[in-house]
Amino acid sequence: MRRLQVVMMVLICAPALLGSFSNAVGADNVRGVTDTEIIIGQWGPQTGPAALWGAVARGTGVFFDLINEEGGIAGRKIKYILRDDAYQPAKTKAIAKEFVENIGVFGVAGGVGTSSGMAVRDYLMENKVPWVGPSTGSTHWTVPLQKYLFGVYPLYTDEAYLLTKYAVEQMGIKKIAFFYQNDDYGKEGLQGAKEYLDKSGMKLVAEVPVEVADTDLKSHALKLKESGAEAVIMWVLPKHAAIILGVAKAAGFQPQWIASTTLSDSTMMYNVTKGLWEGVVFANLLSWENPLATKYMDAQKTFAPKEQNTGLFFLAGFFFVEPMVEGLKRAGKDLNPDSFVQAMESIRNWNGWLGHDCTFTPEDHQGNRSVYIGKCGEGGKTIKMSDWLNYKRDK
Repeated sequence: MRRLQVVMMVLICAPALLGSFSNAVGADNVRGVTDTEIIIGQWGPQTGPAALWGAVARGTGVFFDLINEEGGIAGRKIKYILRDDAYQPAKTKAIAKEFVENIGVFGVAGGVGTSSGMAVRDYLMENKVPWVGPSTGSTHWTVPLQKYLFGVYPLYTDEAYLLTKYAVEQMGIKKIAFFYQNDDYGKEGLQGAKEYLDKSGMKLVAEVPVEVADTDLKSHALKLKESGAEAVIMWVLPKHAAIILGVAKAAGFQPQWIASTTLSDSTMMYNVTKGLWEGVVFANLLSWENPLATKYMDAQKTFAPKEQNTGLFFLAGFFFVEPMVEGLKRAGKDLNPDSFVQAMESIRNWNGWLGHDCTFTPEDHQGNRSVYIGKCGEGGKTIKMSDWLNYKRDK
């Protein structure tokens, strides 16, 4: 009888015991990581008003193809999942949920759009999804510190400060207007420009916002013209930049146009504006002179020979995730979200990439604060106008 009772107790408790054992084993598993694979996801506007920025995510895909061809990372190949969010935050939210709950990605790379990214930031952090290189320079990625999020794009506030300083101190411009997208993306650029001008005892002669859906920019051009601006700094979509240059020229208004890094693909912008981009001054975040740029563009010919947009936006897809790959290499075989964070925080003054002096610390996950100034030359060629500028150093 006692033996029968013991057997019955074992049978009754077995499901609970097995369940506990199963949970323990499950806890040791790392989402999106196997012995042979690391799953990385990215959203990007392949369609919609920001479709020209879609080349970024496609560039990332080629970079991961190259890494896999070279042997992968610690015996694992990267499986890359790209989804089109059309620059719509509601779609980004659905994609993030798919990444975490259906596909089970280890991390997220890049991701164009400040509003899109903010729609999913907290969700990704709550689920301990490492995210490296949001493809925007918003302060929201690293202020306050987000444990699993690492910013690579120079801050829009920093960049606008440096661009405005260059316009005033190097180009001798005194009357500056600001044409910006009416959201966090544009407003942070506006903030940086005003920071420099306030410090210098100057003010913008005009602040002209534009909505994402706007296509008729005649009134915007008129406001800029009436301001008497010698130069106009743009923090807008590529389509709005192209439209405003055409409308302004038709109105007889041809100031010195100055643009953010988001418009620094001079070849593409030259083509979409039918040559009006020539002479535009802009900030740039990566170096075409780096030998890695040649290597990466050779990879494009191998892995994406039909890609049409092979300018800076495409190359930026490599730039945003180079630090992620470095972190994965440093984490090695024992990869999980926390070991990855520790590996990323060990990157200091790293120049093994297209950018300049990448540094992460446990207290600061904004890894890059450097740009240089360029100018669009004949045929869309970028002419380098300055050395690397750093906000902290050159403020």
